Amino acid sequence: MFDNQNQNHNNYDNLYQNYQEGENNNYIDYVSDNGSQNSPKNNGGKNFLKVIAGVLALAIVSVSSIEMYKLFGRNDSNWDSSVSSDTEAMESLNNSEEETSAVLENNTNAVVNSTANWINMAAPEGALSIPDIVEKALPSVVGINAIFEYTPQNTQSYWGFGFYGNGYGNNNTQTQQIPATGTGIVMTADGYIITNAHCIYDTENQCGKAISVSVVMGDEDATEYDAQIIGYDLETDLAVLKIDATGLTPAEFGNSDDLRVGEMVVAIGNPLGFELFGTTTCGIVSALNREITINEKDMTLIQTDAAINAGNSGGPLLNGYGQVIGINSAKMSSTYGSASVEGLGFSIPISDAKDILEDLINHGYVTGRPQFGISGVDVSESDAQHYNMPQGVYVYAVTNGSAAELAGIRQGDIITAVGDTEVNTTDELNEAKNQYNAGDNIKVTVFRSGEFLELDLTLQEVHQED
Repeated sequence: MFDNQNQNHNNYDNLYQNYQEGENNNYIDYVSDNGSQNSPKNNGGKNFLKVIAGVLALAIVSVSSIEMYKLFGRNDSNWDSSVSSDTEAMESLNNSEEETSAVLENNTNAVVNSTANWINMAAPEGALSIPDIVEKALPSVVGINAIFEYTPQNTQSYWGFGFYGNGYGNNNTQTQQIPATGTGIVMTADGYIITNAHCIYDTENQCGKAISVSVVMGDEDATEYDAQIIGYDLETDLAVLKIDATGLTPAEFGNSDDLRVGEMVVAIGNPLGFELFGTTTCGIVSALNREITINEKDMTLIQTDAAINAGNSGGPLLNGYGQVIGINSAKMSSTYGSASVEGLGFSIPISDAKDILEDLINHGYVTGRPQFGISGVDVSESDAQHYNMPQGVYVYAVTNGSAAELAGIRQGDIITAVGDTEVNTTDELNEAKNQYNAGDNIKVTVFRSGEFLELDLTLQEVHQED
């Protein structure tokens, strides 16, 4: 799928923000969109024009002040001799206008030349112009339209049902269908499409997999195809879709390992929905191998200041040759604590993604990942003291036929150690588990009915749910 790569680079933005108004967004966001029809406010362009106008106004004031000093700043006793006639005064004013015009022209040229210079300095040798990059890549950019079923969860405390209770209680709330939009990349001419996993599978609001997904093409008719979810990987936030189409224009893929900090990049996507389909932004690589934690997942990403907004999820980050070198995935929210932040976007390196994508196409899941087959919740220190039990991971569900079930782990057990590693949280459990491979035999310590048991467990390979 990537034979040409060696050629010369929301959490959704809250998917359900219409149902959770007023929430403070002080976190790194996934950048899908909830399909809102609200028109975006283009304050950035207006502010830029205000800055330019301010600079030019200062130039006008400065030049005029100099000329007025020439006319009126002399000694009153010499006034008559210094300005001998109205004709001389008018000539002086005309000269002032010519000088002002020259200053304005020079300032405008300076702005244009400055922009051209940074692009030239940031572009790799032999790079295409930005319009040529966009022309090359845009036919490979598509829209992703997903529908989720959302049932608001009962807010009563889990522990309120008793530690060994049934968990989440009753959910007598009305199910709603919620639309979401994102961006995708044409991978093959016969209809394989790359996007983010969070565009088609929601974990933040516990919706799970989308009940329907379609792909919208960027042609004049905005042709829409029903899409099949071939596979997705929540760990790396990658997904592959398939549509029944031929003759598509696949993207050209580059090598993200060749990127340098400061190199020019271009992002294309569908911010805020399809009304702004194919929006192009430009910037540089701000950092490489940036370690970011998103929704409790540790990811190593490309950081860029090219604008990435809600709806850009799954779209391409392009190098100077129009090659895909990243898949746009996340951004820092507009406010972080007391600070206001801009230009902090993150993209999955294509060199890291390619093996994952190949596995998703060939197997529907990422091969070799180990799993227990349980659902658990942390037993905090205070819970442990209150219920007179150890810290660890309380097992509230065991998957039928899983490694955990075969090892004898039961609902209500508390996992306290994996091998020789003590675990107090689900994060620590996953970290300990991931030190092994599928097929490895390990010892798992559980607390049950007042005693500790050591069980033999053979790790199974993770298979994404159907």
